Amino acid sequence: MTDSRSVSFDLRVSYRQAYLVDETDDAMGPDDLLDDHPTHPVGIVRVADGCAFLITGLHTGTVGFSVTVADHDPGADTDGYEDIVEISFESEAGRVSLHEWGFGSHELPELPAGPAWYRLRYHAQNMDEAAEADTSEEIIDRYLLQIWPESESVPRVVKSTSGSLAQWRRPG
Repeated sequence: MTDSRSVSFDLRVSYRQAYLVDETDDAMGPDDLLDDHPTHPVGIVRVADGCAFLITGLHTGTVGFSVTVADHDPGADTDGYEDIVEISFESEAGRVSLHEWGFGSHELPELPAGPAWYRLRYHAQNMDEAAEADTSEEIIDRYLLQIWPESESVPRVVKSTSGSLAQWRRPG
């Protein structure tokens, strides 16, 4: 039997930032933009020390955001999104939450394998249009973050069609 749980919400962003934070006792989120993976840059998601830094196209305002936590790879939605990237993430607590820059956080479903390595697959749609708007209270761009247990592996770009993904990728 397979298990998958999803939540969707409007996410307020500032400075194009949101954070997936491992819920350890000292969980706070990153102080600054994390470095991209040195040999396999994926740009719009970066991971370090129990935090994933998620970049949006919109600078300030509200984006649509969904998170699916599964006990297996749920499969990428290649038809519904322009850009899709993957990276490994280690959870020491077995619980994560999604934090808005300066506004609060969103509770997410419990991670199925508890403390372990997970794979993050970050999907983005309409990043270019949102970047042009810069500020908006109406939803222009939307995101899907999938999380499932998987051993640590090399980051990869699954799909790249927008200019925004290329802008955020820095070669090693």
